[in-house]
Amino acid sequence: MHKTHRIASLGAGLVALLLIAPAHGLSLNKSIKIEAGSQTGGQSSVNGSITVGAGSVIDGSLSTVNGSIRVAEDVTLDDAETVNGTIRIESGSSADDVSSVNGSIRLGENVTVGGEVEVVNGKISLDKGTTVADGVSNVNGEISLTGSQVGGDLSTVNGDVSLHDGSTLAGNLIVEKPGGWGWNDDKRKPKIIIGPGSKVVGRIVLEREVELYISDSAEVGGVSGEMSMDDAVRFSGDRP
Repeated sequence: MHKTHRIASLGAGLVALLLIAPAHGLSLNKSIKIEAGSQTGGQSSVNGSITVGAGSVIDGSLSTVNGSIRVAEDVTLDDAETVNGTIRIESGSSADDVSSVNGSIRLGENVTVGGEVEVVNGKISLDKGTTVADGVSNVNGEISLTGSQVGGDLSTVNGDVSLHDGSTLAGNLIVEKPGGWGWNDDKRKPKIIIGPGSKVVGRIVLEREVELYISDSAEVGGVSGEMSMDDAVRFSGDRP
């Protein structure tokens, strides 16, 4: 299934799930606030945001349709999912999967994600010490890794990608060819920067032309597709 179909179906599935969810843990039109140090089950809202205080343990998922999710430091939870809203998870917290359709995702320092981080339209930012066990992907929006690690593939269609401060991508970095959905101006070339000390263990797989910059001190397993390693601009400073 194409990325656009797969991730967009997340929104429809989440909406359906919330509408048929039992009353317990579901707030239709109100925001949810979980106090610091709490231990509770999963929480859901339709038209409200969810805020979790530091040190809480959520035995379940956090999900909303029209609202943001904000998770403070040292929180444990399952999934964090929204359709129209941002997700921010602060330092030391852990989750299974993190996903949004329209909204950015920001993971603070030393956050652990046991599965995937996915967005359709939105920026993804991973701070120092953060690890994502599987893949990171979006269609539109910047993906930025700063001293962080991704265990699977990193993929986008129209987004810029940057790896800095010794970030490591264990899988492939994939820039997909636009599927004709008109998500963005497909004539614009995404900018891909592999910064100093960063590593792409797999390959950079390009289904379209990009602006490719690779630091002299970075390690890349190869470049294939519409471009080759010879097409990359090498640089020696912090940024090209």
